[in-house]
Amino acid sequence: MYVIIAGGGKVGWNLARELIAKGNEVTLLENRRSRYLTIEQELEHAVQYGDAAELWVLERAGVQRADLVIAVTGDDEDNILICQMAKEKYLCERIIARVNNPRNRQWFELLDVHPSVSATDLILRLIEHEVPSYGLVHLLDLRDEQLEIIEVEVVDTAPAAGRMVSEVVLPEGSLIISVLRGGTGFVPQAETVIEAGDEVLLVLDPGLEEAITAQFAPAV
Repeated sequence: MYVIIAGGGKVGWNLARELIAKGNEVTLLENRRSRYLTIEQELEHAVQYGDAAELWVLERAGVQRADLVIAVTGDDEDNILICQMAKEKYLCERIIARVNNPRNRQWFELLDVHPSVSATDLILRLIEHEVPSYGLVHLLDLRDEQLEIIEVEVVDTAPAAGRMVSEVVLPEGSLIISVLRGGTGFVPQAETVIEAGDEVLLVLDPGLEEAITAQFAPAV
């Protein structure tokens, strides 16, 4: 791939380093002169000086042929603008934007800038994953495919506890894809019995979370 990364902070620099190591062509754009000079010592021609929110800077970097544009600056407005320009003006099919302030996520969604990644949200999901009392955890939202992947821990009183997978009443548009039991994950068969304490992964259409919770972790 040819990847343009806007923002030479720790995230952008590390992304560039890893992508280059995997054999991709990368251009990292950084608008702070001192930071640019520091990165240039390692990445050399793979980093350019300039503000990625300006059209001529993106064009100089070759945005017209970019397979992927990643905006990870420290400014959410810049990240939205960079991704919008790449997607709408230069018809780049794949964009990824960093969300610095989770309160701004609604603007990314409103302006159709996705996928957008928030470190705060990722950490919260890890917390939910590690703390069973959180119940249902959203692991992944596949917006283009209109699908979600969730995880839910089976409680003792759940209708699904003690039943085979084939006997669990799931709403149409949902499917069990994995079960984690005793620290080991496996793909269940129709005759696999769901046990209390299992962590079940499902793929489902949006809006089915309540029905899934009723089967695996109903409120007491």
